[in-house]
Amino acid sequence: MKMNRVLAIAAVAAAALTAGTSAVATNGQTPKGLTAEAEAFTKVDRNTQWDQVQKLKLDFPTFHPQGMSLVGDKIFLSSVEILEPTVRYPSPVDGYDRTPGKGRGHVFVLDRQGKLLKDIVLGEDTVYHPGGTDFDGENVWVPVAEYRPNSSSIVYTIDPDTYEVTEQFRQADHVGGVVADRKTNRISGVSWGSRKLFTWNSQGALLGTQANPSHFIDYQDCEYADAGHQLCSGVTGLKTADGKPFELGGLALTDLSDRKIVHEVPFQKFSTAGHSMTRNPVALESDGGVLRLFAAPDDGEEAAGTELFVFEARP
Repeated sequence: MKMNRVLAIAAVAAAALTAGTSAVATNGQTPKGLTAEAEAFTKVDRNTQWDQVQKLKLDFPTFHPQGMSLVGDKIFLSSVEILEPTVRYPSPVDGYDRTPGKGRGHVFVLDRQGKLLKDIVLGEDTVYHPGGTDFDGENVWVPVAEYRPNSSSIVYTIDPDTYEVTEQFRQADHVGGVVADRKTNRISGVSWGSRKLFTWNSQGALLGTQANPSHFIDYQDCEYADAGHQLCSGVTGLKTADGKPFELGGLALTDLSDRKIVHEVPFQKFSTAGHSMTRNPVALESDGGVLRLFAAPDDGEEAAGTELFVFEARP
């Protein structure tokens, strides 16, 4: 897909989206006790101005980035290295729609200038696809799954100081992202395409699943927002009137207790390669009256490689 074509499509779609002035969904009430960035996000709407303040080229093999967590002056960036691509079966085999492929899971530790500090390798055998990450104040949570739906996953934690890796639990399904709920001591997660939502207890026992009430975007990366809520980012693949592909990105604040959407908006920024900025790794932070968004949507093999973008808004 050529970059100029994608950017042209993006511009048309972004213009259409700005025809409205309010967020896609809100329940009209701001929960108490949210993180500063989550509270600021509840004031974001389609008219919020996001200014790009930084773009850093990551000068190491980044492969296909997936999730991002900010831990002090460090950035934890998960990514999947594909050694052998998956291949779709003509018809399902043992419940799978494709071969497992081969790969290697990474969590890269960077400083705020994009310098690589550590490469942590995760996974085993056919379990090599890291997903969306979350920092719980002590550890970084990372799921690693097979690169196919309805498969299997291992959920790990990483000590951000020593980089020690600990396996927490396993799940007989594809887990694409996890969040540690500090209010209930439960773990929440999303499936392939985030169409199914998981809840586990602190020991990793599955407590239940439910359908995702949002059909706007597939959540790719979520972070805990305090008060039993999470901030999620993601993308969905759509087509224009003439059948060309288009990525619609967005952000959502959801209640982990009932999965209801508190606030949800599209994010109308695109990368050098023409991808939605919220396609994969995203992290948010608040600095006074500034809401800051970090994103790394492009793969290492694309023309400009992976770049770390930083945007700021004052909602």
